[in-house]
Amino acid sequence: MSNSRKVVKLYCDVISTYSWLAFEVLCRYRNFWNIDLKFKPAFLGGVFHGSGNQKPGLVQNKFCYMVTDLKQLSEFFGVPVNPPLPCKKGTLNVMRFVTAVDEKEKESGVLVERVSRELWKNIWCTHQDITHPAGLKAGLSANEVEELLIPSKSQQIKDKLKNVTQVALDYQVSAFHLLWILYMM
Repeated sequence: MSNSRKVVKLYCDVISTYSWLAFEVLCRYRNFWNIDLKFKPAFLGGVFHGSGNQKPGLVQNKFCYMVTDLKQLSEFFGVPVNPPLPCKKGTLNVMRFVTAVDEKEKESGVLVERVSRELWKNIWCTHQDITHPAGLKAGLSANEVEELLIPSKSQQIKDKLKNVTQVALDYQVSAFHLLWILYMM
């Protein structure tokens, strides 16, 4: 048996509950499974658009299935999921912020992991509005948030998020199951 660690890339958007579940499970078992995680912030709205898929809330059968499925998965994995009210503002700017966090630290992934987890908790546990700068704190100081908001508005970060989302689409990701786009190298 080989001791070499596999690299798993997780393409995720903090609005996706399925991504959060995958994130927590992969983090929980990464040492046991002998994997290194690389978090890839992607824009779920772009995946919906690029795949021609619809949001599960707009398709009655998908929505009914999702409600039951998420309840069971939440209980099974011990990840609290309390669906918030629908977010009409979208997460594009939030995911640009997470992309700026990812770009700032380049390779380690520690900060993007921490920030992503806190944003998921803010949405799915405490129902905070993460579309405003105050909602982006996610364990960061107000100064850190302000420092990251500047590059999050840059063309470089916008292009990076768009490119990473396209890579997820190139893997023929279904928008409903963005979390399952795991790429092992």
